[in-house]
Amino acid sequence: MVFPSLPDTVKVATAGEALIDLIEESDGRLRPCAGGAVYNLTRALGLQGVGTLYLNPLAGDRFGRLLAEGMAQAGVTLAQPQPVHAPTSLAVVGLDAQGKASYSFYREGVADRQVSAPGLMTACEALPGLRLAVTGCLALVAEDSAKYLPWLQAQRAAGRLVAVDANLRPAIVPDMGAYRSSVMAALQQAHLIKVSDDDLDTLGVPGADALARARALLASTRAQWLALTLGAGGAVLLARDGHTWHCAESAPVTVVDTVGAGDCFLAGLLVALLQRPALRQSTHADELRLDASDAQHLLAHAVASASLCVMQTGCTPPSLPEVVARTTAHPPVFRVL
Repeated sequence: MVFPSLPDTVKVATAGEALIDLIEESDGRLRPCAGGAVYNLTRALGLQGVGTLYLNPLAGDRFGRLLAEGMAQAGVTLAQPQPVHAPTSLAVVGLDAQGKASYSFYREGVADRQVSAPGLMTACEALPGLRLAVTGCLALVAEDSAKYLPWLQAQRAAGRLVAVDANLRPAIVPDMGAYRSSVMAALQQAHLIKVSDDDLDTLGVPGADALARARALLASTRAQWLALTLGAGGAVLLARDGHTWHCAESAPVTVVDTVGAGDCFLAGLLVALLQRPALRQSTHADELRLDASDAQHLLAHAVASASLCVMQTGCTPPSLPEVVARTTAHPPVFRVL
């Protein structure tokens, strides 16, 4: 596989699904929107000014061109700019009365799954300035573990910070046991884990409440931090040393729908992390340490990024100035747990 010359401004490499969300309207019609958790995350990073490389190929069909246009508009670099001869992944999205999304997927023989561990690693080796490697969601299914797990192991060994968004989709898998095992194997390679309260339930992590389950999950991995999203309840950042911080909006948020909220949250968290002196000064991700000031900055930026997303239809990631404006106008409530 031959990759194009890649810009040295790339700081983050993302790998995982890019698909079309067919969102069910009130009259039963399906509205196509570019989506997929990793695709949304990648665009959200680019729109906040982060040099980002997307490692998976896209299709040459109409939907693939739509996905490519979205990446280009966000300033994202494609590791494989030439389309492949395979169809685009599809997801049918239903929204409940609260705007919460549920998904059905169509992903056999699709373009974004045409990757290999050696190809992913080769692309990253060409990026001396790469600081973060990120994946999650559909990339964590057991059938694709051999593609992504060796890549994650190589990125961690190279000293890059690895972030994994569990973002479980149980509807897509026939074998939940194998799926949970595959997700946990990926989380073992992460420095930073992102989960929702629903993810913890699906993983079957023990604990009296979401926070207790999050602590149990963090303790069962090698990760240094875990970000737990709680919907309207904000988010919590847990550190391996026991420090725990909570952040929530101080101003009301009018929710249109929640499509892409978690993806924008993680993008905001990573954007804020890249801004912190602690990351810039560390030479290896295992050496990185965050204090309360770092945690407050990360959570405030992440929560605002998610809030701006849910105030729009579909996944509409905010720009960096929009996030900064919101955190300035409505500073979130931050507290130590």
